[in-house]
Amino acid sequence: MSVTTGERKESASCPMDFILRMLMGPWTTYILYNLKTHGPQRFGELKRRVQGISAKMLTERLRTLEGAGLVRRDYEATIPPKVTYSLTQRGHELDEVMGTLAEIGTRWEAEDAARRAVRAAELKAAE
Repeated sequence: MSVTTGERKESASCPMDFILRMLMGPWTTYILYNLKTHGPQRFGELKRRVQGISAKMLTERLRTLEGAGLVRRDYEATIPPKVTYSLTQRGHELDEVMGTLAEIGTRWEAEDAARRAVRAAELKAAE
């Protein structure tokens, strides 16, 4: 059975490309990390936790993540309406990876701060 050029090209690409493209949008990992860390949240609560994001951008990112099957939007027809966002099973598949990336990020941040402190001390001593 022959393989078309498109299939060959797709199988030859990096297997992480699909998921990284999904996650690389602005604020995406920050939103997922907050939903993982703090559990289901209403829009306002999530907006407070993702400091600096606009309501428009948060809405856009949540819709994108919902479309990708990573976030669930639960709507209750109350007055006022209650909308809660949470990770889906697919979203929770990223828990371990996101936890590992958070640990690495924390460690690298500390290492870089220590390296800057050493450099600053060396420069001060050289004066």
